[in-house]
Amino acid sequence: MSINIPRIVIAGTRSGSGKTSVALALVSALKKRGLKVQTFKVGPDFLDPTYLALASERPCYNLDGWMTGKEYVGKLFARAAGGADIAVIEGVMGLFDGADPTTSEGSTAEIAHWLDAPILLVVNAHGAARSLAALVKGYVEFDPDLRVAGILANHCGSDRHVAWLSDSLRSASLPPIMAGISHGAFTTLHSRHLGLVTANHENLSSNELFRLADALERHASIESIVRLARSAGKLSWDRPVSDGKAGMRGVTIGIASDSAFHFYYPDNLDELVSQGCKLVRFSPLTEDRLPENLDGLYIGGGYPEEHAEALSENQTMIESIRQFAAKGSPVYGECGGLMYLARGIETLNGKRYSLVGLLPNWTRMAIRLESLGYVEVTLTRDSLMGLQGTRLRGHEFHYSRLIGNPVDDASWHSVYALKRRRSESTSSEGFQHNRTLASYVHLHWASHRETVKHFIECCGRRM
Repeated sequence: MSINIPRIVIAGTRSGSGKTSVALALVSALKKRGLKVQTFKVGPDFLDPTYLALASERPCYNLDGWMTGKEYVGKLFARAAGGADIAVIEGVMGLFDGADPTTSEGSTAEIAHWLDAPILLVVNAHGAARSLAALVKGYVEFDPDLRVAGILANHCGSDRHVAWLSDSLRSASLPPIMAGISHGAFTTLHSRHLGLVTANHENLSSNELFRLADALERHASIESIVRLARSAGKLSWDRPVSDGKAGMRGVTIGIASDSAFHFYYPDNLDELVSQGCKLVRFSPLTEDRLPENLDGLYIGGGYPEEHAEALSENQTMIESIRQFAAKGSPVYGECGGLMYLARGIETLNGKRYSLVGLLPNWTRMAIRLESLGYVEVTLTRDSLMGLQGTRLRGHEFHYSRLIGNPVDDASWHSVYALKRRRSESTSSEGFQHNRTLASYVHLHWASHRETVKHFIECCGRRM
């Protein structure tokens, strides 16, 4: 298939340069002009996409070179961007930062190259003058295959400062400044841990989006940025990600979905539907019990620690999940889902809140990050995720840890051999008992269709 959609990558020189604010401002400005905007986020992040989805009013998809590979990235982009007028792709960290310190693997640069997309480079210009030209020159020449087509100077001091920066770039025959954003022009986005909090209409209102768009429009020509996006060439891919015909139909899977559990890759859920599943969302926080006639449960990540008391008090839901698992029905929990399926959560103040109790261990919150990074999983036993020997990729990001090892209980088994990036050693993870599986790893299923098919078949097969 061929696609010719205008597209632009919003990249930064480093984390904190202002990529998300710029991307949100651009999406909002484009929406004001009546354009259908499809957003994407480079890397495994769950939080930035919630902002981009809210601004665009369309699901935001992750483009991750390391987890999914070039072929999948291209097909996903082609499918998700179909029907849109323009695609805005927010990068991750700095332009060349990714899964490897010596290659572009997993970086924004890799995605920009694969999608043949022009790059708008966001640079923090605070306190810089001609030195900005030296910095930009390094980014432009570091990888000649990329097209850094324009510069957005953020945190500028004045119009005179912007003019000085523009002259410096022009004198060195470098890409022009497309916008010089004055210091404080963009509103501050709410943050937690290493990134933003999940977006909702309370912390990202339509008024805030309007103010972001207004700030960009006062300092930049949106039409010039659109022309830049239209300069991207055609892309060709053999076939769509999913043909919508394969798989077992008539299977209904419950998806935990509320402020405690909402970290899901949209294409993971799309692939379940494509292979014949019906997805029913439910709230472990507010609903009394599971929806009727479910064949399986998928409890994703989120912030169960922020809602530990309310989750613990909802005993009818907890009992409903226990009974569901006791019947041998498949239950899969990842990260926050693992915490919910455990005996309970011990919060930073030492208080304990009892939860579902399928996993025979407590989890404990920590002040510091317990794990962050890409992982590769090899199944050491047949499991809900596939047959022994299957290899999958995903990532970890959590501030809690298990107290003790679930496999000390003879009825539980570890089914993952987990290898972290830049480590030769493996560790045991992925804890399974009968047809309940809990893990801290956020797996990317959709790029491994056989895993999705296997999970659906497990859900459709009665014990």
